[in-house]
Amino acid sequence: MLIYLRVLRESFNFAINALKNNKLRTFLSLLGVTIGIFSIIGVLAAVDSLEREIKGSLSALDNSTIIVMRFSFGPTDIPQWKRQQFPDVSYDEYQFLKRNLPNTESISFTIGVPDESIKYQDVTSTGVGVGAITHEYYDIEALELEEGRFFNESESVSGSPVIVLGHEIANNLFGGLNPLGKEVRLYGRKLTVIGVLKKQGASLFGGSRDGQVFIPANIARRVYGDNNKGVFPQLILKPEDDVDNAEYMAVLEQRLRNYRGIKPGDINNFFVNQLQGFADLIDNITGQLNFIGLIISGFSLLVGGFGIANIMFVSVKERTNLIGIQKSLGAKNKFILFQFLFEAIILAVIGGLVGLGLVWLGSIAASQFTGDFEFVLSSWNMFIGTAVSAVIGLISGIIPAISASKLDPVEAIRTGM
Repeated sequence: MLIYLRVLRESFNFAINALKNNKLRTFLSLLGVTIGIFSIIGVLAAVDSLEREIKGSLSALDNSTIIVMRFSFGPTDIPQWKRQQFPDVSYDEYQFLKRNLPNTESISFTIGVPDESIKYQDVTSTGVGVGAITHEYYDIEALELEEGRFFNESESVSGSPVIVLGHEIANNLFGGLNPLGKEVRLYGRKLTVIGVLKKQGASLFGGSRDGQVFIPANIARRVYGDNNKGVFPQLILKPEDDVDNAEYMAVLEQRLRNYRGIKPGDINNFFVNQLQGFADLIDNITGQLNFIGLIISGFSLLVGGFGIANIMFVSVKERTNLIGIQKSLGAKNKFILFQFLFEAIILAVIGGLVGLGLVWLGSIAASQFTGDFEFVLSSWNMFIGTAVSAVIGLISGIIPAISASKLDPVEAIRTGM
């Protein structure tokens, strides 16, 4: 064990001397490894950060959550012209499933509507996201209130003129004033503020609730009607815990087919989407991005590997006399082999660490410039970068190390003189 530590120490010293004595040559040779590691870890970190941001925007909803609508989350064999003929889900279907679908913890009817302007006295907020929902959505997404309350079942069913504000909208309209009980104007109607949501923070994909307001879905139904293709009604269902989701979705599908009178053999004119499937789609996309990034970065590492091999061949030639002396004093081939292998690995790791440092600096800069998007360099990606560097050094140093270990001591001393 001690001999390996000695070899490692000597190899480290040789590697540092190579950096000191031949700065330009070593820098140019390590540049390939540095660029390769920067490219690989930069891609991995960027994709990981993007995936974390996307999934973070979905984290409020459980992966078992099911969304029924006339659109599909993923690819489908049904042609677009046929999908465009599908009817929207309806409020009556929501009531039917609420009464007749077993093993359902919550079901909410929501309507995706265009952004609107909301006004309080002389202050107006524009581009406000409006969540037209039934009261159950509060529990499905586990929304948190800073003050006040959410609308109840009675207010939801009757479409009472009440509204819950996101944190940013409340600040824009009321500043430091208490908004509860105040009347705001939306859709030309006066709505009473009954609650304000806790601050959530901005999201890259606009998923933050801070810039949204929530109203009973029946208010939006009165404004837009039930057959308006400019809005997107959905049913959001949360199954009970420990329920087999595949079986639950099959029952849901059959109940809705029966309600719509779809004949056996005919395709569904609706889609049953599960958030888990959307999460799997994200994983698939990010996996492909990682793979493409690795392929492109691999070319840089290939160049870097040749650079490390070049350094090591030059190092063997410069130290031929020293190798002969070491062998004449009893150094075994294995000792010489490990000495050069460790040196190659150390040089490659140094190049890799420089690449990681550049990624780290880049992540700080990217996070500053993108504002709400946090670019994160994880410890796992740092480990991958270091490990890949070591492997490149190992592979690149094998042939020079073998050639050094097989030198004849007499010839080596004579050649080095």
